[in-house]
Amino acid sequence: MSDLTALATTHLEAAHGSPHGRSAELVLHDGVLRQSVIALTAGSELSEHNSPPAASLQVLTGRVRVTGVEGPEVAAGELVVLTHERHAVSALEDSAFLLTTVTSLNADQLGHA
Repeated sequence: MSDLTALATTHLEAAHGSPHGRSAELVLHDGVLRQSVIALTAGSELSEHNSPPAASLQVLTGRVRVTGVEGPEVAAGELVVLTHERHAVSALEDSAFLLTTVTSLNADQLGHA
């Protein structure tokens, strides 16, 4: 079991020591399911990148802006499904989030909720 609050704190501290203002750790890997804690300092970003077949982002602390997602920002305690298009994540303040991804789906699973 992972303590997400402790991981958020640890990675925010590490992000402050990083020249790029970010820190991350893969905390769960089970087949195609992956969950990572990612921390960004205020003003830092994950530049635009491709989306996996399925993904969600839950903000643990702070506020972030995700391009391609409805709404201007995602705040602590909020969960959002990520777009299937290229997107970026910007920290509006020191932030940590849980990124959940499914790395592959077969043709029958694509587009089904």
